[in-house]
Amino acid sequence: MALLQGVLNPTFNPSSGGGDIVVLGGALLPETGPNGDDAGKSKPTSDQISLYIVREGDSLSQIAQMFNVSVNTIVWGNNLRGTTITPGQTLVILPVSGIRHTVKSGDTLAKIAKEYKGDLDEIVQYNDISANTVLSVGSVIIVPDGEMVVPIVSSGSTLVKATSYPVYNGYYIKPVNGVKSQGLHGYNAVDIAAPSGTRIVAAASGVVIISRATGWNGGYGTYVVISHNNGTQTLYSHMSADIVSVGDVVSQGQVIGYVGSTGRSTGAHLHFEVRGAKNPYQ
Repeated sequence: MALLQGVLNPTFNPSSGGGDIVVLGGALLPETGPNGDDAGKSKPTSDQISLYIVREGDSLSQIAQMFNVSVNTIVWGNNLRGTTITPGQTLVILPVSGIRHTVKSGDTLAKIAKEYKGDLDEIVQYNDISANTVLSVGSVIIVPDGEMVVPIVSSGSTLVKATSYPVYNGYYIKPVNGVKSQGLHGYNAVDIAAPSGTRIVAAASGVVIISRATGWNGGYGTYVVISHNNGTQTLYSHMSADIVSVGDVVSQGQVIGYVGSTGRSTGAHLHFEVRGAKNPYQ
């Protein structure tokens, strides 16, 4: 199957963010299908929105794992109800876990960040725009790790806030021996205080997809991100040092770095995020 030229959005404006959609024979297929068969094509680059045509035997979790995004990213991006998909169905796959927002009149980056519980700095960095950019109506902004707002629903006389994250009981172990110093904040994160140099371990088995040993890195400082087989990712930041590299396959409980206070941090602690699932230590 010949690789077609990328299809560019005719109204694409670099200043308004968003990636191109690349189509291959009706769909962009990665090298290996969810059933382990060879799709024979390369994976999308980090700024591409992909189109994937569902094949017999596919599941959302398999597709999410294949593209290294959360299941919710696919559900939200395609307005799915539940997790049912059918062969021949075309799915829009974002390049990262999060939300694809089409700009409406009156939208600002700050407003979009608040609407989807995103981080303004990360939105600016990912979309390669400035914080004061005037957005064009109809342009697309990707909100990394944004969440679709879930309404508060009533159950009898008690109000219950529904959660948009799946729960994987027992899947993640505590990544560091310490005391929780801050509850849920940021991207589904908790802070765990521990002495500088304390070992940090992988909360679950997976593949290292980011390893930044130096720099500010948006306030994360030295940090590592691991992609897991259930389609989720965990992030470990403010490390004094990391000892893994991109592409490393790590086991649950394997040491990946050490507690520190790098980046935007006050005091030695681990900032631990679970992206795409409920944080079990919130």
